[in-house]
Amino acid sequence: MSRPKVKAAKLIGLLCLGYVAIVGAFESMLGTFQPGGATTLVITTTDEDGATHERVLARLESNGQLFVAANHWPRAWYRRTLENPSVGIRAEGVTGTYVAVPATDSEYDRVNGEHGLGFVFKILTGFPPRRLLRLEPE
Repeated sequence: MSRPKVKAAKLIGLLCLGYVAIVGAFESMLGTFQPGGATTLVITTTDEDGATHERVLARLESNGQLFVAANHWPRAWYRRTLENPSVGIRAEGVTGTYVAVPATDSEYDRVNGEHGLGFVFKILTGFPPRRLLRLEPE
């Protein structure tokens, strides 16, 4: 391989490594710099051993329905919710039990259109696939 090709390969490798570091740093701040108030909720999920886990998530409302989104790579809460869809929700001091249901294609399109993610956010999070869950009161 010629010297310019080696330098280009090293530069591309360093840029990729730098990008992975930026995504890792941004994702590691989840929960620390998460906004609060009316735009968020706390979801309580239960794992297969019965242990509960809390996670702060963005609260998305559309057509009078409540949704949450897996917008980041850390998504253990999402996998637990698919395995055990009965979840606890705490928002603005009110607590309730809900069933989490994967959004239909039309719901996804509508909610994503109303609550889309900006391109910079997608860059900082490493372009994770977005998944939506509708929360139905039990």
